[in-house]
Amino acid sequence: MSIKIHPYSGPYTPEIMALLLDADPDEAAVRAYLKTADILVANHNTAIIGIAVLTHQDGGFELRNIAVHNAHQGKGIAKQLISEIKTLAKNKGATTLEVGTGNSSLGQLALYQKCGFRLHSIDKNFFANYEPIFENGIRCIDMVRLRAKL
Repeated sequence: MSIKIHPYSGPYTPEIMALLLDADPDEAAVRAYLKTADILVANHNTAIIGIAVLTHQDGGFELRNIAVHNAHQGKGIAKQLISEIKTLAKNKGATTLEVGTGNSSLGQLALYQKCGFRLHSIDKNFFANYEPIFENGIRCIDMVRLRAKL
């Protein structure tokens, strides 16, 4: 499968918002951080099948959102997006890149570690006031933060 990853600055179509909301269900927060973010998309033919969002604030860089369409998961697309986001962050002057995910997001925790991120900290009760989220039979309550050196 031929995948092309490139910057995106077009409109936030329903297709793009659906991908973003797969990773972060808080639409207001997503729309807020998109205003100043760098966005990469993965295309197969003309279809957008993946997206990654890099934010930069208070001197830190964060992989804020990453999602791959269900039909294309498990094919290395997220790893490609992460690699490109790391390069983009480094080119913008970052020496480290942070990412956060829920304590119950076992697949994401594995993915990030495979991509060179190391466990860094835990934001306890980060998701406690959200509508309850369950993944892998575990309630998502804490935000696990990981960091990669660039």
